[in-house]
Amino acid sequence: MRAFLSREEDEVTQNILHRNNIKIFGKGTQPMIFAHGFGCDQRFWRFVAPAFENEYKIVLFDHVGSGMSDRQEYDSERYSSLTGYAQDVIDICKTLELTDVIFVGHSVSSMIGILASIQEPGIFSRLVFIGASPSYLNDPPDYIGGFEQADIDGLLDMMEKNYIGWAGYLAPVAMKNADRPELAYELETSFTSTNHAIMCQFASVTFYSDFRDDLPKMSTPSLILQPSEDAFVPLHVAEYLHHQLTHSTLMWMQATGHFPHLSSPDETIQMIKAYLPAVHIT
Repeated sequence: MRAFLSREEDEVTQNILHRNNIKIFGKGTQPMIFAHGFGCDQRFWRFVAPAFENEYKIVLFDHVGSGMSDRQEYDSERYSSLTGYAQDVIDICKTLELTDVIFVGHSVSSMIGILASIQEPGIFSRLVFIGASPSYLNDPPDYIGGFEQADIDGLLDMMEKNYIGWAGYLAPVAMKNADRPELAYELETSFTSTNHAIMCQFASVTFYSDFRDDLPKMSTPSLILQPSEDAFVPLHVAEYLHHQLTHSTLMWMQATGHFPHLSSPDETIQMIKAYLPAVHIT
């Protein structure tokens, strides 16, 4: 960032820092921004992000409506599609004057990163996706997203009518590691600590979106990390992403569940580090 800002520029910067609860640390100069998934916050990166702080400038943030973000900034119209969240990411990068950014997105934030990259080509030098899906709905015979329309409708209906019960049901299914119940409990707690109405809209936007037509528009090099036994992202989806995204690399993880950065952080770190040097020399 520039050493001297006008009063107006400083106010904008402070507003965005507060809006998204931005935290910056690390010894490097190249920025590495971590974007959390639905119902989570930046704390879910606590086992992964520090492994990169010696080489990169780490940027953590909360999507508006999640974590310690400023929930007064939530606008149902702005966030009625993922483009609102993508604009937030662009705002963060421009306000902090980040260049040559490595974007690491989990789940829905992978699509948010793709939308930001399409809207502002060159904003990222590369992207890393964990448990990413461009569409959760089955569209046979060529696409198996994992869910029928009735499945999504039922899940969202349960969320509306019994949010606590929905969180208790979904958390262990998403986490998958039954021998480590504390992980599912953390996810359930994260779900229930967020605003019900905001999360219902975010869930609807996430599960009903279809970004398959947008994928060919992004040419930034990317890494797709696909966990095994992911209840939300079938293996077919990872293969589909790989074929649709130019200059993408697909790595299969041994980690089970939709949250490998929480359940298997060492494997997640190793795969990202194995990928980044290869990209640097291309």
